[in-house]
Amino acid sequence: MENPLTVLSTAALRERRSIKWRRYAPDILPLWIAEMDTPLAEPITSVLLAAVERGDVGYAHPGRLLEAFAGFAERRFGWAPDPARMVVVPDVMRGIAEVLALVTEPGAGVLLNTPVYPPFFSFVAQAGRRVVESPLARAESGAYTMDLDRLDRDLARPDVAVHLVCNPHNPTGLVLRPDELATVADLAYRHHVRLLVDEIHGPLTYAGVVHTPIATVPSDGARAAIVFVSASKAWNLPGLKTALAIAGGDEAWAALSRLPIEVMFGTGLLGVLAGEAAFDEGEPWLDALRAGLDANRTLLGTLLAEHLPEVGYLPPDATYLAWLDLRRVGLGDDPAETLLEHGRVALSPGPTFGDLGRGHARLNFATSPQRLAEAVTRMAAAVTSTAIRRAG
Repeated sequence: MENPLTVLSTAALRERRSIKWRRYAPDILPLWIAEMDTPLAEPITSVLLAAVERGDVGYAHPGRLLEAFAGFAERRFGWAPDPARMVVVPDVMRGIAEVLALVTEPGAGVLLNTPVYPPFFSFVAQAGRRVVESPLARAESGAYTMDLDRLDRDLARPDVAVHLVCNPHNPTGLVLRPDELATVADLAYRHHVRLLVDEIHGPLTYAGVVHTPIATVPSDGARAAIVFVSASKAWNLPGLKTALAIAGGDEAWAALSRLPIEVMFGTGLLGVLAGEAAFDEGEPWLDALRAGLDANRTLLGTLLAEHLPEVGYLPPDATYLAWLDLRRVGLGDDPAETLLEHGRVALSPGPTFGDLGRGHARLNFATSPQRLAEAVTRMAAAVTSTAIRRAG
C-alpha cells in the first residue's frame, strides 16, 4: 500500500479548512498541531460518503464502535475490553474533564508527568481542579523515563486525587513498559489515587516497541483506572469528535457508568462511523502509515545532524511528534516564536508543555519527506540569521 504521507501536494493541503492550514499565513509551513498530512483511509472515505449521500448527520448512536474497538484492541494489543464497560464521549479531553467531575471534588490535585500535552493543563483548570507536576526524568542522552521515586513522593501528597497518565507520552514519545505500568498502578492504589490514562497514541508505536494497555496490568490500581482511546490520531480524524472511555474493572465502571448520557450527544455521528471503519478495516492503511512515519523519524535525525547539529533529538518510540531540545541554539525560552518569525515554519511552543518545555519545541513529522526537509532547512536559516543579527 502507498505511503499515505506522500500522496498530497502542499497546494492540495493548503485548500484544507482545518486550523493547521488556516491559522498562519500561506507562506508558513505548519508542523505544529497533531494533524497528519494524509488523505483518509479508503474504508473511512467510503462510509463517510455513504452517510452524507443519505443525509445521515443526526445525533450519534454508538452503533458498532464499541465492538469494533474491542476487536482491534485484541488483535493489536492482546487486550479484550468489554464493550459493555465502554462509553462514547466527544473526544479524549472532554471525556477526561467529565470523568474528573465524577471522581474528584473541586480543587482536587491532578498529577501530570511533565512536559506534557498542553490541553491537560487547561482542561484540568477548567474542570476546577489543580495541576500538580511530577516531571519525567531525563538522561544526558535526552531519553525520558518515568521517575518512579519522584512519582511515589508526589502521589503521597494528600491533595492529589488523580494521576492523569499519557501513554504513549506526548510530546516525548515515551512508551511505558509493563513493569513500569505495574509500578505506576500499584503506587496509585497504595496512595488512594485514581488513574485516568490517555492511550490515544497506542496504535502509533514503532518496530520493537509494544504498547501495553493499562487495563491488561494485573493490579488493583489498573482495575480502578479509566482509559481513553480514539481513532482520531492514528487515522487522522480529529475533527469528527468521537472517543471512548473504558473501565479497567468493576471499580472503574462504578464511576464511569454514572457519566450523564448528555455527554454522548456531543459525539459526532460521522466520527462514530469513521471509527468503526478504522478499527474494522483500517489496519492495512495504518501499517503503511507507520512505515512512512518510521522513515520520517529517522530522516528527521539525519536532517538535524546535517543542518542543526546543536539541536537535541531522539527518535520517539511512538507518536508522530518530535520533541526538540533547542537550548544550545540560543533562541530563548520559546524557540518556536523565532522559528515562526524568521524561518516561516510553525512548531508547537515548548513552554506550553510545562516548565520543562522551556527552550524546546514540538515538531509534527507526519508530512512528506520533502516538506520535512524544507522545514529543517528553514529552521537552520532562521537560526543562522538570528545569530548574524546578534553578532551585528
